[in-house]
Amino acid sequence: MSVRKLKQAVIALFSSVLVMTSSHAWAAEISSLNLRKGVTEVSRNAYDLHMIVLWICVVIGVVVFGAMIYSMFAHRKSKGAVAASFHESHKVEVLWTVIPFIILIALAIPATKNLLLIEDASNPDMTIKVTSYQWKWQYEYMDGDAEGVKFFSSLDKASNDARAMNSGIDVTKVAHYLNNVDNELVIPTGKKVRFLITSNDVIHSWWVPDFGFKKDAIPGYINEAWTLVEDAGTYRGKCAELCGKDHGFMPIVVVAKEEGDYKKWAAAKKAEADAAAAAASSDKTWSKAELMAKGAAVYGTSCAACHQANGEGTGPFPPLKGSALATGPAAGHIDIVVNGSKTNPLMAAYGAQLNDLDLAAVITYERNSWGNDAGIVQPKDVKAAR
Repeated sequence: MSVRKLKQAVIALFSSVLVMTSSHAWAAEISSLNLRKGVTEVSRNAYDLHMIVLWICVVIGVVVFGAMIYSMFAHRKSKGAVAASFHESHKVEVLWTVIPFIILIALAIPATKNLLLIEDASNPDMTIKVTSYQWKWQYEYMDGDAEGVKFFSSLDKASNDARAMNSGIDVTKVAHYLNNVDNELVIPTGKKVRFLITSNDVIHSWWVPDFGFKKDAIPGYINEAWTLVEDAGTYRGKCAELCGKDHGFMPIVVVAKEEGDYKKWAAAKKAEADAAAAAASSDKTWSKAELMAKGAAVYGTSCAACHQANGEGTGPFPPLKGSALATGPAAGHIDIVVNGSKTNPLMAAYGAQLNDLDLAAVITYERNSWGNDAGIVQPKDVKAAR
């Protein structure tokens, strides 16, 4: 192949690439493969640096491989080319040392600035404590309009039902399958939010790609992170650490609201929390129907992932349907749910996660579902057993 024909082939190739990339659909497809730009200053800085490095690599690749391809065809043996004989070139050695050095320094300056920015969680407008559990997140508002609000965020019921074995549910029809939760973390826009991140059991990792960072949640250790979201919206993430059997079912959903809407949400959430605390602390005797209805919701959030919605269990998680635990003395059932199992480390202690009413409700549900009929448990029974 002559050099002229080679040039023509290269021009034709680049022309076809330009035509393809000019198509909106093709451009969108290519864009989906790229690093996302995100919605924070940190994430945008990371994206811009990424694009600079990408284009530097593209230019270097084009120059180097272009020179190689040209040399192979323009100076090939069949044309009578004779290889030059030389030992070294000080000019070339200086160039290929100085140019990469300049590039690295030029990239190191913005990269260092952004790394320092990522770690600067000082002077926050509000602080939220994030505690990980297998396989859910607990959020506690330490100050601000929602001070004292504390709740768990777990995989939403629609996704949890669909992902169960032999569920028969078409997961493509489930909105945000495996990426939705029952309780979203809500933050205000335009405010610097500091996160104190830790874990109750194993190592997890809190990661929302649009925020431009991820932080490990480590038992006995508190990591610090922050974000400032300018635009209202819903931002989704995942636990980015392999944290156990159901690791893939631990999503994160953050809803950023305008300040006025956030204040309304905070007031409603505080009222809801106060009402739940009052109900849990009262000595009211609850009916079986009330306990079963509440217990079904708690079971779906906290227990169904392991023991299955039908109570038949799976793998290392024993069945509750017809089990000695669920049909035996209530005291033993309360003890294992509140304090966890001494023989099976996979059975967590829910005493610190759920209040007396929720515990009584879920235990009642387990003792009276799937053919079980072992009576009810009241909140006062759980309180006395703690």
